[in-house]
Amino acid sequence: MLMMRFPEGKSKALTLSYDDGVEQDERLIQILDAAGIRCTFNLNSGCFPPEGMVWPAGQVHRRLPASRVAALYRGGHEVAVHTLTHPDLTQLPLNEMIREINADRANLEKLFGGLVRGAAYPYGTYSDLTVEALKACGIAYCRTVNATHGFQIPRDWLRLHPTCHHADPQLDALCDRFLEDGARYGSIMFYLWGHAYEFEGADNWDVIERFAEKMGGRDDIWYATNIAIHDYVEAWRGLLISADGRTLVNPTATALYAGTEKGIVEIGAGATVVLG
Repeated sequence: MLMMRFPEGKSKALTLSYDDGVEQDERLIQILDAAGIRCTFNLNSGCFPPEGMVWPAGQVHRRLPASRVAALYRGGHEVAVHTLTHPDLTQLPLNEMIREINADRANLEKLFGGLVRGAAYPYGTYSDLTVEALKACGIAYCRTVNATHGFQIPRDWLRLHPTCHHADPQLDALCDRFLEDGARYGSIMFYLWGHAYEFEGADNWDVIERFAEKMGGRDDIWYATNIAIHDYVEAWRGLLISADGRTLVNPTATALYAGTEKGIVEIGAGATVVLG
């Protein structure tokens, strides 16, 4: 039996996804960094407010200006596309969908350097046509808001369903189930999503603090961004395996790990391994 394992032979991965680029992300990142948890932040570059913006008293949804965005989302976290102006993509013609996606991607790549290859659907709405638009723009994955309440490894990355939202009443039970799962027959992934401003609005920062305390700092979990998990899984799926299952050829530039009946096997980048 040959099963995918994550880096260092781990069988579990945890990733988060938070939207809109709001002031509360600063506190969220402090909480996540303390627990060693990685997150993907989905940003609307066409909605960055002017520098020095003063928000009305009581406004909870407060977006960050470009200068604070550029300084904040680093340190191992990922930035991803959330479209230029946060429209419902399903209501747009194809050319406008592409403009919203590609302009946001271009702006974020200019602001941060490097490639931006992930996304999240505004309002969680999508269609077959939006998926085609994402493909045309070079997007590798796009998150929905459809909770699976499970830990399966994705197959359809452009319809990437999370485990749950942080306000899901099943959150604690799902965390316990994930931690207790031995992942004997393969690897599993927990995917949490939300908006950081919701913690302020509901006055419940303790939800994410408890989550980070429970799920963070563990040796058996790979803490990764969305794109890191996507790239690793797709590299593993490119592993070449002989008919008898004994010879493994890794044609990628990523070191891969497999679980066998005899334990964990590392297949280095470009390496060939023959199982005993």
